[in-house]
Amino acid sequence: MADAKVIPFDDDRSRAGAVQRPARRRSAGSRRKGSEPALVREVQPLPSGASAQDDDPVTREEQPPQAHDEGGLERRIAAGLSFLRRRLTGDYEVDDFGYDEELTDQVLMSLLRPVYEKYFRVEVKGVENIPAEGGALIVANHSGTLPLDGLMMQVAVHDHHPANRHLRLLAADLVFMLPVVNELARKLGHTLACAEDAERLLGQGELVGVMPEGFKGIGKPFSERYKLQRFGRGGFVSTALRQRTPIIPCSIVGAEEIYPMIGNAKTLARLLGFPYFPLTPTFPWLGPLGAVPLPTKWTIQFGEPIPTDGYPPEAAEDPMLMFNLTDQVREQIQHTLYKLLVQRRSVFF
Repeated sequence: MADAKVIPFDDDRSRAGAVQRPARRRSAGSRRKGSEPALVREVQPLPSGASAQDDDPVTREEQPPQAHDEGGLERRIAAGLSFLRRRLTGDYEVDDFGYDEELTDQVLMSLLRPVYEKYFRVEVKGVENIPAEGGALIVANHSGTLPLDGLMMQVAVHDHHPANRHLRLLAADLVFMLPVVNELARKLGHTLACAEDAERLLGQGELVGVMPEGFKGIGKPFSERYKLQRFGRGGFVSTALRQRTPIIPCSIVGAEEIYPMIGNAKTLARLLGFPYFPLTPTFPWLGPLGAVPLPTKWTIQFGEPIPTDGYPPEAAEDPMLMFNLTDQVREQIQHTLYKLLVQRRSVFF
C-alpha cells in the first residue's frame, strides 16, 4: 500500500410457534435427603394442537447437543450452497472500484483471519477512535518487505470495530499490474493511490487507509526498523481537508521483523521492474520456504482523530498547513511506535 503519490437463517420463528408444555412439579419428598427419589408429575390433558411428544420427560432445552449441532451444520451448508449459486449465476454486486463486499466477508476475510489471529496474534488498541459512520482517513506506518501490514489492519477494523466497518486501502500502481494480485486487491476494496479515488471514497462516507511511506517504508533495511520515512508530499492531508474528514494515525508494531531485510539486489530489482529485491536471512537462500514470514507478535493501535472540519475550504491549498498537519500525524505515529516498543516483552510473544 502506498501513499497518495503513488498518493444466519434465523430459526426464532419456528421456536416462536411452538406450544409451551405444562409445568412439571417435583414433590417436596423428592428433594429431601434420605428419601426415595420420586418424580410426581401432574397429569393434564394435552392442549389442542399439542403433539404426544410433549409428554416426553426430556424438554426441548434438554435435547442432546448433537441436535443443535446438526441444525447449525444444515444452516451453514444451506448458506454455502446459496453463496455458490449467487456466484455461479452472477447474482452479486460490486461497486465502481470492483469491491465485492460479499466475497470479502464470506471468503477473503475467512482466509486472512487465521493468519491474523493464530500466526501474528494481533492485538488491537484504540479501535473506538474510528467513527461508526462517515468518511475518515486512517494513516499508518508501512513496513515488512511485503505489504501484509495493510491486510492485517483491514482485518483489525473489520473484526474489532463495533460497526464492522470496511477499510478501503489505497495501493501502489504495482499492485494492479500483477496478475491475480490485481483481482484480489480490487475484490478486497483496494484502489489506486491517487487523490481522485481517495476523495471519491471519502465523499461516499467510506473508511480509507493510506500508508504514506510507500515503498520507502516497506523496503527499508532492517537496521532502520521503526524509523518512519518521509511522508511523501502530504497529499493525504490535502485530500482529508477537501472532504473535511478526520485523520486517524495508526501505529503497527511487529511487521518490521517478519522479513528482516539485510540487503537489496538492486540490479535484479531493475530487471524485474520491482522497486527493490529483498535479501533476508532466509530468502532467497531457502527457496519458497524462505518466503514464509516469521511469526512475530503484532500490535495495532489507532490514535485519536485529528479533525479537519474546522479549516476553511481554501486550507487544502495552503502548503504550510499541509506540512504542519503532515508532520503532526507523522510525529504522533512515531511517538506511539516508540511507546509500543518499550511495552513489548518480546518480538515473538
